[in-house]
Amino acid sequence: MSKLFGVYSYTFRDKGLLQNALTHSSYANENRDRGAVSNERLEFLGDSVLGLICADAIYSEYAGLPEGDLTKLRAAIVCEGSLYEFACQIGLGEHLLLGRGERAGGGAGRPSVLADAVEAVLAALYLDGGMDAARGFILDFIRRKAAETARAGRVVDYKTALQEIVQKNHEETLEYRLKEERGPDHDKRFVIELLINSNVLAVGEGRSKKQAEQAAARAALELMGE
Repeated sequence: MSKLFGVYSYTFRDKGLLQNALTHSSYANENRDRGAVSNERLEFLGDSVLGLICADAIYSEYAGLPEGDLTKLRAAIVCEGSLYEFACQIGLGEHLLLGRGERAGGGAGRPSVLADAVEAVLAALYLDGGMDAARGFILDFIRRKAAETARAGRVVDYKTALQEIVQKNHEETLEYRLKEERGPDHDKRFVIELLINSNVLAVGEGRSKKQAEQAAARAALELMGE
């Protein structure tokens, strides 16, 4: 299957890995005499592969978000609902090996079954072609889902929210100014002052300037009652 579920050009060197990833436990139980093995172990590994790909992507693309918001964003992307959405988009259910009872009961469209299969396929790609192979399969979806989640307001970009408020009054100016750097290079801390019309309104601290700016913007919004 060189075009993996119609979305990603990849040829498995070990096609048994892909078959294993698509084998639900119900099918494995019915076909043990044929050597069928469920995808549960691959699912276990794929959960970590997915988490790393997602964390790496949002850490780079949302550099200003503090740790707490990054955690919320990652949780929204790697949850069962999101993986089910991705599985439906690529038609993954059509390729699953399911036991007779599971298939008759609608297992090919069951969210938990499909979400687990996504993780198993990611693990198979990782084992066969490394992290780049796994990343190529799902990275575009992760980026789209992250942007969608951010737009929905479930993760707040405090700087953008503050900028939108300030822009409503054209006479006001917004500025971020580095006040202080402290700590050794391996554990640097930045303190940023937020100024409106040249007056300091709030102060924020973080491990990067962007993180400190987000903290200052959040503090300013709280002062404004937003």
